[in-house]
Amino acid sequence: MTRAAGVSAMLGVAVACSGGGGSVGGGSATPAGQSCSSASQCYSGLDASALHGQVTCLTQLQGGYCTHTCQSAADCCAIPGECAGYQEVCAPLQSAASTYCFVACSSSAIAAFPNAGTTDPNTFCQRWADASFTCRSTGGGSNNMKFCGP
Repeated sequence: MTRAAGVSAMLGVAVACSGGGGSVGGGSATPAGQSCSSASQCYSGLDASALHGQVTCLTQLQGGYCTHTCQSAADCCAIPGECAGYQEVCAPLQSAASTYCFVACSSSAIAAFPNAGTTDPNTFCQRWADASFTCRSTGGGSNNMKFCGP
């Protein structure tokens, strides 16, 4: 199932990344984590200028990772349609200076999402972010967080 098809099946609307093509188990409605090769492929279906940060494609992650910059977790999921009800974290990737929004997969983040359908972090990531994702560390040093990623 493509990301767009998963979203349509779950929500009746398509919010897709034009560079997508990965599969998703649970029908993620969030553009964060969708595959990309450039920022212009991210957050289609949303007003990217309304996001609380600059849209970015993290090409250093396998397949690219749609996200946006943030100052705090409050900047993530800040506009209607940006997220599907689960949490995102604001963290640096691999100790970089910039911080980005990532789909959260800590035990507390999963427990706070009533539709998670699992308590296993890897199953959560595969169901709600991308079928190939696992719960991994951002590698952000003291600001390290758990996120769904390739």
